[in-house]
Amino acid sequence: MTAITPEFAFLPPPIPSVEISGTEQRFPVHRIYCVGRNYAEHAREMGSDPKVEPPVFFTKPADAIVPSGGAIPYPPRTANLHYEVELVVAIGGAGRNIAAGQARRHIFGYAVGNDLTRRDLQGASKKKGLPWDTGKAFDASAPIGAIRPVSLGHVERGRIWLAVNGEIRQQSDVSEMIWGVPEIIAELSTLFELKAGDLIYTGTPAGVGPLNPGDRIECGIEGLESLRNTITAAHATK
Repeated sequence: MTAITPEFAFLPPPIPSVEISGTEQRFPVHRIYCVGRNYAEHAREMGSDPKVEPPVFFTKPADAIVPSGGAIPYPPRTANLHYEVELVVAIGGAGRNIAAGQARRHIFGYAVGNDLTRRDLQGASKKKGLPWDTGKAFDASAPIGAIRPVSLGHVERGRIWLAVNGEIRQQSDVSEMIWGVPEIIAELSTLFELKAGDLIYTGTPAGVGPLNPGDRIECGIEGLESLRNTITAAHATK
């Protein structure tokens, strides 16, 4: 039985954290926000019109992160697990109603992420007008590479890509985002108070597709450390 402490009924779980490039320190994760439909071609492949529909914001649990090199069990209740490579913004300073022109002051750094999606469950939710949680916010659904501190520069452009088993599946440029990072931070901060430790997955280019057990995924953005993971067989049912 888990030990009882003076303050808690049981020991709290460890704080999720992400490696920071060039240091032994780690970035403690507070919340994970995600942006949908933020590249025009991806919006079109998902059946949306990028000219009239703004990005959709949704969330994932902080403990959904998986580091580069980590194995990802194929999730339950899906037959259509998809990859989505994304630029991730790590927030280092709290703020509400942040002006786009001030947004960079709140950025700690940048990383490569993969917004894994149970596409069949997401699609079923969309048809019924239900939340996306079952399709987006599941265990190990937010792989992320090491965070590069903003002191090394902001990421405004550069090749973004994803390969499965060595074959390129997604490829674009970060500059092709419909909403840039400052605009995302400004809009998101009108809905939530952003805090140090937040991660923002900023949307994926066209080319999303399925993954299977045994697949090796490599994601990259120019100037950032690559993200590499392997999909393993599903967890055994207990």
